[in-house]
Amino acid sequence: MKRRDNGPHTGPDAPSGHEGLPAPRRAGPPELPSQQDLEREISDYLAKKYGGRVRVVSQMVLPEAPGVDQGGGGPAAAGERGGPIDFSLKPEELEAWLDRYVVGQREAKAVLATKICTHFRRVRLAQERGGATSPAGHIKNNIILIGPTGVGKTFLLKLIAAKIGVPFVKADATKFSETGYVGGDVEDLVRELVDAAGGDIERAQYGIVYIDEIDKIAAPYTSHGPDVSRSGVQRALLKLLEETQVDLRVPHDPVAQLEAIERYRRSGRRERQVVNTRDILFIVSGAFAGLSEIVKRRLSRSGIGFGAELRADDDQEWLRHVIPQDLVEYGFESEFVGRLPVVACLHPLDVDDLHAILQNPDGAVTATKRQDFRAYGIDLRFEDEALRLLAAEAHRQGTGARALVSVVERALLPFEKRLPSLGADFLVVTPELVRDPEAELERIAADPGAPDRRAAYEALVARQRSTLVERLRAGGEVPGWEDADLPLTETRLRLIARLAMDEDLPLEEAGRRIRRWIEQIRRYEAAFEHKCGIRITFDEAAADALLEAGGGREVPLYTQCERLCNILEYGLPLIHERCGRKAFRIPAEAVENPELYINRLIRECYPPDPEDTPR
Repeated sequence: MKRRDNGPHTGPDAPSGHEGLPAPRRAGPPELPSQQDLEREISDYLAKKYGGRVRVVSQMVLPEAPGVDQGGGGPAAAGERGGPIDFSLKPEELEAWLDRYVVGQREAKAVLATKICTHFRRVRLAQERGGATSPAGHIKNNIILIGPTGVGKTFLLKLIAAKIGVPFVKADATKFSETGYVGGDVEDLVRELVDAAGGDIERAQYGIVYIDEIDKIAAPYTSHGPDVSRSGVQRALLKLLEETQVDLRVPHDPVAQLEAIERYRRSGRRERQVVNTRDILFIVSGAFAGLSEIVKRRLSRSGIGFGAELRADDDQEWLRHVIPQDLVEYGFESEFVGRLPVVACLHPLDVDDLHAILQNPDGAVTATKRQDFRAYGIDLRFEDEALRLLAAEAHRQGTGARALVSVVERALLPFEKRLPSLGADFLVVTPELVRDPEAELERIAADPGAPDRRAAYEALVARQRSTLVERLRAGGEVPGWEDADLPLTETRLRLIARLAMDEDLPLEEAGRRIRRWIEQIRRYEAAFEHKCGIRITFDEAAADALLEAGGGREVPLYTQCERLCNILEYGLPLIHERCGRKAFRIPAEAVENPELYINRLIRECYPPDPEDTPR
């Protein structure tokens, strides 16, 4: 009798998210046993309990250690405790990463990528030198971002923090000015950074603090003099922007006091926990209304011809020529401006920019809406002309990319409410739907599965999938595949495109899933050799055939691998006994018809007897 014992982490029952991946080694907990050790121990136990009637026959998949990133389909959360900080990024690499998610803003992306990479590589250099610095002092690349609302300032910085792997904190400068904070309370920004780092103080000291609406704490002179409260906030930030020690224990925080008492009770020592802001990067931003007029006056007085090159109504072009003197005149302390040496400007988004955001397969607006409908079993697709109409409507609202969400919601909310009750399984957003949602909803309600509408939907899906494959083929790589050391075959391109579209996965996550499945196929090779003493190697065409036979789904793939290995297990040992052959390269034909493949090998190994040949 043969009994299959898959266990909780084997074959098709492997938990989704990290199937087939080896558990990474970590310091501290005991090292996980190898697959062979586990199989041997389980086989010995079963042999003792049941005799030789029971054995392990399926491939085992080891679980990952707790805390390992499972792949979330997008940029990792910034500051996740335990992951490595990437101090080795180059500016062009980071800029290319930003280009995947952020439309336009070429100048701002170049400035941010360059200065942020330089900052963290300089941190690494100081670490390699044991913390030694130049006697001339230490000047940080703190940055001012100038741009209207909805152009992607926060999104840019979250992406950068996620890519580098550092904790990230955002705050509005208005919360300090409106409540009159003028002292150490701005240090709460650093304490929040420690929280974002999961309590890891060392990690928090390499984080990014982003302060929005910084223009609201500018203190222009009035008839009564400067605004003292706003100037006080600027002065309170001065030490943070440069270098200071921030005590994590807040005198007026009872919880912090109790924690300090508990630490003293355990250790018998008074421990002061502090964070040094030396390597924390500060980035501030704002719309800076009226700053362009200051720049315009200065350039007009200078008489060097700038004014003739710029249109009088083009504020963004004027802002590109901002210098520290303009910011001081705007209402900032000269010491404050001096600690923010880098300036980058972001331009307002036009209709083409908004349209590109909606088209971007890695963008969040349409992907989120598809997930909303997929929760009801409805596949949502957008025609390109409909996306342009939505972009034009969002542009009229004048709030940048933020308007895209509200415009899409307003158009699709009636369908999100009613279609689940109608039993519809797809919806195509057409220009007619955008122009008159109620009328289109009534037409769909009259016949949810109309053949002509379904045919149009299927044709749109096929075109979009083909377009995505062409784009990937033209690019030469799938994001994240560069270091995979695996060929990117046509089959894999098609499967990546199918996964990305059918499950609304980012291309990087779809590629990661295909690589994980290929790794699982390789594990079947190792398990077969361990069990039978015969080495099999699926060539790339055979691996692709297995992936296609699985239909881009996990369980069917494992089923195909199990079936193929079971057939090979009975045929290849016969050939080994007859010919002594111990290694086989498995071609695609073995996947398509394993019985025919085994029979062919047996015929080659057992030539016909001449006595049996008819004369």
